[in-house]
Amino acid sequence: MKGIAYGVGVGPGDPELITVKALRLIREAKVIAVPGRKAEESVAYRIADAAAGGLEDKELVAVYMPMVNDREVIEEEHRKAADKLEEYLDMGKNAVFLTEGDPSVYSTFGYLRKILEGDGYTVETVPGVTSFCAAAARLGIPLAEWDEPLHILPAAHRTQTPIDQPGTYVLMKTGRHMAEVRELLKDSGRDASAVENCGMEDEKVYRSADEIPDAAGYFSLIIAKEK
Repeated sequence: MKGIAYGVGVGPGDPELITVKALRLIREAKVIAVPGRKAEESVAYRIADAAAGGLEDKELVAVYMPMVNDREVIEEEHRKAADKLEEYLDMGKNAVFLTEGDPSVYSTFGYLRKILEGDGYTVETVPGVTSFCAAAARLGIPLAEWDEPLHILPAAHRTQTPIDQPGTYVLMKTGRHMAEVRELLKDSGRDASAVENCGMEDEKVYRSADEIPDAAGYFSLIIAKEK
């Protein structure tokens, strides 16, 4: 019997925000897959290890995903990653693929799921606390009220997209493009606040767009609300 592949969200950074189901699956699994060149250096690995412990005793699979825009290169790496996991699944071992936040939001696991299911394997997704929900809680602001729309954008890929629709905007993964994103925010006339590395030891909170440094890290999330 083939093993099951689980895409498990470990939350945004605080180990206490990991779900009970995620903890159980991590502890039960013999195989832990993590995005990155080295599993132990992954943020998802560190969160899961702090919450569950004992990950060093698992079979660790590092899944390299290059940060490039070449679709052919990306698809080739996704295929390689799926092949790695399928080796373990064919041995009847369940494999847990760790993702920061929730595996259904801008996650590598979504691509792997399509390949694995297409190859006939059983795949399950285990949701986690999203970074934008955690950031809103940290900032003490609601994401959406009454009939407000909520727009979630991967800012690193949408630096030319105007912020001009009604409702609240969440701009994810804004690092390295902060100067461009700040200009979008100024043009929008909205109130913006941000959290960098939400729930982690080096977390930083910014209460306005002007406070956010150009050197803010990759895991910087902005919430922009109408005045």
